[in-house]
Amino acid sequence: MKKPTPDTRKASSPKNGRLVWNHSTHIPGLIPILERLCKQGGIQTITPGQIGRVKGHCPNLQLRVSVPIRGGFKAIARQGKTVQEVFILTTLQQNQLEEAIAIAMK
Repeated sequence: MKKPTPDTRKASSPKNGRLVWNHSTHIPGLIPILERLCKQGGIQTITPGQIGRVKGHCPNLQLRVSVPIRGGFKAIARQGKTVQEVFILTTLQQNQLEEAIAIAMK
C-alpha cells in the first residue's frame, strides 16, 4: 500500500468543536445553544457541568462567561432558579467568546 501524497489526500474541512454529554440533565434550551456554539470557529470542546439552585430568579436563559480556566473559560448558564456550569475549551479571547455566545443565542 502506498503512502498518501499531498495530491491524493482529501482536503480537510474546518473542524467543529465537540459537545460532551456527561450529565443526564441540563437546563432546558441550553443544549441547542451549545450545539450552535460548537459550530463556530475556535471552539474545541464544550462540557456542561454541575447544576445548582440559586436564590435569584432569571426569567430568560442566560449564558455568560465567568472565569478563565486552563485552555478556555468557564461560563454560567442561568434560567429561573437553576444554574449550570459550562466549561468551554477554546482558542478565542474572552471578548471573542462573548460575541460567539451572543450569536449562538440568537
